[in-house]
Amino acid sequence: MSASHSAVISTIGRGFDGLDVPALAKDLGAELIRLEDFDATVAAVLAEAPAAENIVAQGAGDIAFDAEVAAALGLPLAIISGAPQRTGELAQHNAESLGATVAGIFTDLEAVPGALAALGDVSPVMSADLFQKQLIDQARAAGSHIVLPEGDDDRILEAAHVVLRDKVAKLTILGNEADIKARAEVLKLDLAGAEIINHLESPLAEEFAADFAELRKKKGVTLEQARETMKDISYFATMMVHKGLADGMVSGAAHTTAHTIKPSFQIIKTKPNASVVSSIFLMVMRGRLWAFGDCAVNPNPTAEQLGEIAIVSAQTASQFGIDPRVAMLSYSSGTSGSGPDVDRAVAAVEAAKKLDSSVKVDGPLQFDAACDPGVAAKKMPNSDVAGQANVFVFPDLEAGNIGYKTAQRTGGALAVGPILQGLNKPVNDLSRGATVPDIINTVAITAIQAGEK
Repeated sequence: MSASHSAVISTIGRGFDGLDVPALAKDLGAELIRLEDFDATVAAVLAEAPAAENIVAQGAGDIAFDAEVAAALGLPLAIISGAPQRTGELAQHNAESLGATVAGIFTDLEAVPGALAALGDVSPVMSADLFQKQLIDQARAAGSHIVLPEGDDDRILEAAHVVLRDKVAKLTILGNEADIKARAEVLKLDLAGAEIINHLESPLAEEFAADFAELRKKKGVTLEQARETMKDISYFATMMVHKGLADGMVSGAAHTTAHTIKPSFQIIKTKPNASVVSSIFLMVMRGRLWAFGDCAVNPNPTAEQLGEIAIVSAQTASQFGIDPRVAMLSYSSGTSGSGPDVDRAVAAVEAAKKLDSSVKVDGPLQFDAACDPGVAAKKMPNSDVAGQANVFVFPDLEAGNIGYKTAQRTGGALAVGPILQGLNKPVNDLSRGATVPDIINTVAITAIQAGEK
């Protein structure tokens, strides 16, 4: 957006009843919106604000809310103040801490156009609300079809309602149709756009059983055994993906990770160049979007597996707008430490570069050297990753799980995932404690993955 034609106008203090923000918008040739007309959330503004490039937004009178909206929309914030100087300075500091670019503190609107013209372009600041908006938009554009096997879980039905309403993806839900419709009526959900299949009665079950028996005949699976296997929702849904009746699957709200992904190993299988299935979490923090891997699948990866995880994590991260710089994490930066684990990180970097020399990957790197430019300048001055990393590969599952949960629980990060990578077609696992927004995000991610043909 061009800062010279767009802004959020926020007021502090008193005496602004006659403030003519509409006239300012007209003078700038911009469309006027009033933040008080939206639900009092940044997400609502992002979802409902017009897509016009030139917008003047009249603030809601809450400097923190106005600043968050300005940061999310990529608009400068003009503070009109009738308060003491110190109050204005504190308001500016608060707004800047929330990521807003403050055009200045003014006593009236006359000086605002000149201040806006003096600013360069202002970019949106990454946040959970902005990321989720971008995720939904990207998924909607992909036009994918996702199967949800757990139709007897209210959270799945509530998420499906939103996914269908917002046209995030086409859906098939497995379960008893009468039960699902009755539950949707009780919960006041509209699932009319979903295909509902009772897998226990579907004529597809016999076809799937025959195909599964053929896929697993070397393991001694008989047709009768395959018929029994197709009574399992995860196997039936995975076969739908395998046969192209759905583009991806999301499950795990009421089942274990093993129950969700084991059928994928047997039916969908790994990509031809993949030796391991791994995962990343997208970690959304104010002003940054990072990827952490592998935090969910491989307990003790080898150097070669770490190298592969680094490359596929970079590829997955790039699907979600990250220009990947991959840090192979360790307790050592460069040659500052020694030992088998450091040697493994060195070998992992070499393995990654052999797989794809175009990916920026370096290590071993301590976390601070990976993300902090000041530390990187001291410890790894010649690295093109240190201090700028945005994809972090942990040495094992224990470290990765601790790392992402630390960032989530104490750093306020939104952890989106785990996103499985390495399979021929996308299948993603939910935590059994997943919330409805978690499920919506995972459906969107799966839809995006499926759209990358």
